[in-house]
Amino acid sequence: MAQHSYRIGIDIGGTFTDIVIARDDGLIETRKVPSTPDDYSRGIAEALGRLVADHGSTPDRINGIVHATTVATNAILEYKGACTGLLTTEGFRDVLEMRRLRIPVLYDLQYDKPKPLAARHLRLEVRERLGPDGTVRMPLNEEDVREAAAQFRQQKVEAVAISFLHAYANPDHEIAAEAILRAELGEDVYICRGSEILPEIREYERTSTVVVNAYIGPVVRNYAAALTTRLASIGVTCPVEMMHSGGGIMRLDSAVKRAASLVESGPAAGVIACARLVSGGNEPSIISFDMGGTTAKAALIEDGEPARTTEYEVGAGINLSSKLVKGGGYPIKMPFIDVSEIGAGGGSIVAIDRMNQVSVGPQSAGAYPGPVCYGLGGTQATLTDAFLTLGYINDVALAGGTFPLQADAGRAALNDQVARPLGLDLTKTARGVLTLAVTTMTRAVKAVSTYRGRDPRYSTLVAFGGNGPVVAAEVAKALGIRRVVIPRAAGVFSALGLLRSDVEQEFVRPSRRRAGELDDAGLAELYAELTEDGRRVLALEGYDLSRAEFHYAADLRYVGQAYELTVPARRLVFNELAELFHLEHERTYGHRSQKDQVHLVNARLTARLPLVAPTQRFGAAPPQRRTDRPVSFDETGTATVAVIGRADLDAFPRRGPFVIEEYDCTCVVGPGQTARLDDAGNIDIALEAA
Repeated sequence: MAQHSYRIGIDIGGTFTDIVIARDDGLIETRKVPSTPDDYSRGIAEALGRLVADHGSTPDRINGIVHATTVATNAILEYKGACTGLLTTEGFRDVLEMRRLRIPVLYDLQYDKPKPLAARHLRLEVRERLGPDGTVRMPLNEEDVREAAAQFRQQKVEAVAISFLHAYANPDHEIAAEAILRAELGEDVYICRGSEILPEIREYERTSTVVVNAYIGPVVRNYAAALTTRLASIGVTCPVEMMHSGGGIMRLDSAVKRAASLVESGPAAGVIACARLVSGGNEPSIISFDMGGTTAKAALIEDGEPARTTEYEVGAGINLSSKLVKGGGYPIKMPFIDVSEIGAGGGSIVAIDRMNQVSVGPQSAGAYPGPVCYGLGGTQATLTDAFLTLGYINDVALAGGTFPLQADAGRAALNDQVARPLGLDLTKTARGVLTLAVTTMTRAVKAVSTYRGRDPRYSTLVAFGGNGPVVAAEVAKALGIRRVVIPRAAGVFSALGLLRSDVEQEFVRPSRRRAGELDDAGLAELYAELTEDGRRVLALEGYDLSRAEFHYAADLRYVGQAYELTVPARRLVFNELAELFHLEHERTYGHRSQKDQVHLVNARLTARLPLVAPTQRFGAAPPQRRTDRPVSFDETGTATVAVIGRADLDAFPRRGPFVIEEYDCTCVVGPGQTARLDDAGNIDIALEAA
């Protein structure tokens, strides 16, 4: 096998690190290894070293690694980012404090807005001023920048964000300030400019985005350096690419510069896998459901395309989609696949409060110490311990027998901490815990369906992740969904999605011309400059431009409006763009204007290099010992059900209840449900009508 080359997808989760190996002839193999939160790169290097040995190959045969990580997100959620300073225009020091007039919970008098990631004493002003068209109204006072650098040095700042008023129209002042800071502070301090990270209007969103980028930049840089060093130590020197939040991949160096684009990179990979491997454009409406050890995530895919957004908030706790809740976190104005995320995973802690109310999450036991049944030092009962008590998962070992469990300890924890204090039977308690968790998870699904005017009953629920197939039918039943699909390699599906993603980056340029001043020639010139930007960046990253595709879009609004709508720009003819905007405005808001002028705010370019990959085929599943076991599906009691493998199904529906046990996940098919294999090898579950 040593003559083959390999491309590897790696997705780090809260409990397991998922690895998918794609051989150059299309053969797919999967692995699950425990995550190493003390140093995630260590777990990756150790796993790759074992993989190379297992295949009788050499490290130089790995010709590409695509990676998704939660490092950036965790740094924000845990407030473990860098000590960050902000250099801004005189008079705009408190933009981060003033924010927008939005709060996530109405009528909550106790609401506290999140503290700025750059403390006030580290937000320094300099004298300079630009007009909205980029004209210089006050030159940059370079001495102010040097004084600010001295203060940053004294305060031991690790990162500096630069955000000057109207720098999107003219970056010269920010570029000059960056050069001075670099000379004064050295290479160790991470410095980024708003005009480079987000060259768009809206002062608060641009400032917030560049501050988030600076706050997590050193964390991502250190992680990238550690990963590169670890890989080199085992002889792996191939390019490393990262999944960004918009669903494309970029080189590791670019990810370090645009660290904010890595927020939600892991969830994006799973949605892309759904769109490419399950939907293929044939399913009119899919709801992806990804449940791991820490969170449950949902996204909407219509006609093969995931729902997307250009503004996302991170750090708001439970995220119920960008279009629903504002003001609870830190805005990032970048391309995102619009994912709803909620704190309900296998590691979610089950607890009783002072009012004797049971909660499941959002606190999680994570990878370490993990659920009690993992035997890694966890002491608090979790949802996984409830799964085990109900018989939903194997009570001996997970991951094909490679991860042993301590079943008695898990059951005892649930009994002592929850069942006994409530005076309930252990099995009934586990059933109640599952019901609570399912109720919580349905909120994530509703956020991308019901709350957007879509009826989930007419969608197919595609479930994956280590725990998604365990509860998928329960979630679907609660929402009235009639069909559930469990794809191949469901337990490592996000890692598989990494290997099915295109290289993709987005570029934007603001239009400096007023409404009515932009003709078709000016429009063509603007997009030509934007295309040149995209070609230059891709070439610097070493990509083959002969395969590059360039897709244009435009942000437009009526003169006087505060926000714009984005429409595709298939032809660079302004009147056609304006008509597309009129139609989109009518579709979105129910009306259009016949007299107001249309103004182009931003020109957008998506540069994409489509994936060229052989048709995939999965290797033989590793042998597993399966024995029938007692499972509790409802209040009627416990019954012994069959435990089978995916290969035991065929095109003819098999009636439940039974459990499908695989190397990377477990799928539960309940009473009144049927399951079969479709032509692609996916498990197709049909639920009875309510």
